[in-house]
Amino acid sequence: MKTAFDPAHLDIAAFAQAGGQLAAHDTLQKYKRLMQEAHGLGADLPVNWRAQGEWRAGSGAGAQPWLHLEADAVVPLTCQRCLGRVDVPLAVDRVFRFVADEDTAAAEDEISEEDVLVQSHGFDLRALVEDELLLALPLVPMHEACPTPVKLSARDAAFDEAEAADPGPFAALERLKRDKPN
Repeated sequence: MKTAFDPAHLDIAAFAQAGGQLAAHDTLQKYKRLMQEAHGLGADLPVNWRAQGEWRAGSGAGAQPWLHLEADAVVPLTCQRCLGRVDVPLAVDRVFRFVADEDTAAAEDEISEEDVLVQSHGFDLRALVEDELLLALPLVPMHEACPTPVKLSARDAAFDEAEAADPGPFAALERLKRDKPN
């Protein structure tokens, strides 16, 4: 008997006990927060992920549900050097252990190497995929080498001419002082 698992409402314990596997080849448009980072660009770019559940011994008593998640995507961002579009490849390969409640998760997350999450019967796997891809975004997206030369000066000729034509407020005060009758 094959059990169908829904990534939007995943029963983590049942998924892990069955050694379940889920995979998807989505597009970026299915991930609202990633699309916000991409400023609405690249909606048709691929987001691929694969998850596998297993029931194995964890720290403490008894076996626990675990989830191995792999995901990759390409997200168009703004290069902070040239301000052009840069397609940033993202890759995630993470393992999660699930525990019964928030208090246990908070306590064990501090001391364990793996990430500890709270077990639920309606876990949203796609939200976890999106969270992990968002965490993989670079702080400062840039091209390795920008495709267009980067302008290193903020001044231009028109600005310099306008500045030379305007003597400024102190020059006007100096003229008033000279022209003042004694």
